[in-house]
Amino acid sequence: MNVGIIMNGVTGRMGTRQHLVRSILAIRSQGGVKTKKGDIIMPDPILVGRNEEKLRALANQYGLKRYTTDLDSCLSDPYNQIYFDAQTTNMRKFGVLKAIGAGKSLYCEKPLSPNLEEALMLCREAAKAKIINGVVQDKLWLPGLVKLKHLIDTGFFGKILSVRGEFGYWVFDGKEKPCQRPSWNYRKEDGGGIITDMLCHWRYVVDNLFGPVSSVSCLGATHLESRIDENGNEYKCTADDSAYATITCENGVVCHFNSSWTVRVRRDDLLTLQVDGTKGSAVAGLHQCVVQSASETPTCVWNPDVENPEDYYDGWKDAATNIAVDNAFKVQWELFLKHAVAGEPFPWTFLEGAKGVQLAELALKSWEERRWIDVPHLAV
Repeated sequence: MNVGIIMNGVTGRMGTRQHLVRSILAIRSQGGVKTKKGDIIMPDPILVGRNEEKLRALANQYGLKRYTTDLDSCLSDPYNQIYFDAQTTNMRKFGVLKAIGAGKSLYCEKPLSPNLEEALMLCREAAKAKIINGVVQDKLWLPGLVKLKHLIDTGFFGKILSVRGEFGYWVFDGKEKPCQRPSWNYRKEDGGGIITDMLCHWRYVVDNLFGPVSSVSCLGATHLESRIDENGNEYKCTADDSAYATITCENGVVCHFNSSWTVRVRRDDLLTLQVDGTKGSAVAGLHQCVVQSASETPTCVWNPDVENPEDYYDGWKDAATNIAVDNAFKVQWELFLKHAVAGEPFPWTFLEGAKGVQLAELALKSWEERRWIDVPHLAV
């Protein structure tokens, strides 16, 4: 079952690496994806963007024949059943609304939109047209978080008390070394900002692993005032590059996430989540997950006058889950393809994406007003 997929914005960093190469092309290389009924879905991408030269180079690099700068012609072709959008957030709605009008199934990068009002509008339009829709929520399939979810489901933690998330790394400002992220990330007027970017992730992680979100308190910061862009020009940073957020769940779990592009890494991974419960604790990274049960927890004694002889890393061991996990983006792509073509379940809809936008928007409001904000339930 060949399925044409319009991939808009695929020349960007995430679009190329994670969605085209490590997902769609990887699915093609493995011979497609099999549905529960035994049918084989074979994705056939057409690369879409504004720069024909970049599209041609990308297509040639990976042996693809289909690319164009004409989105309308792609949408008018019934062979193309799915529209995927990885453009900058501010541009997302224009392609999505066109794709809704053309009756295409929709799959989008997050954030779904720059604000909640627009996100809910896209939810309503997709629902009104009875369009299949989904949003990327890739971190749910990271190997470390899959292992963490297994521990939760099997009752390892007992009652979960709190979650501590550390995410980030040093993004160079371009003055000594080239910046490894695009410059629009640091301009608010172009949809940049780490709160808008990362709070969308933390919303679906918390909702799916620890419990429905109930409130948020957030402090943002723009620690680096200027950077060098892709053309070698210095520009003023107008968006936040760090966020310090505390999120509560309806069940009482307290989650704190530090997110920063101005932090040097001295921890197990670029993302670590420590979950503490009455029966044990775990620390999950992108790939690994280690645990410490209540019976193996050392008796800690505070004495700042002598050097501590305890090696606190010794009391942790690998979580033996024996779960094989593929690339997180690829796994969700396979689930969406089976949903769009064969009607298999896929709960990560536009509404779930809107919840992420909601949390980011309320976190920005919390920062501005210096207070806790309740997170109301969303409905289309």
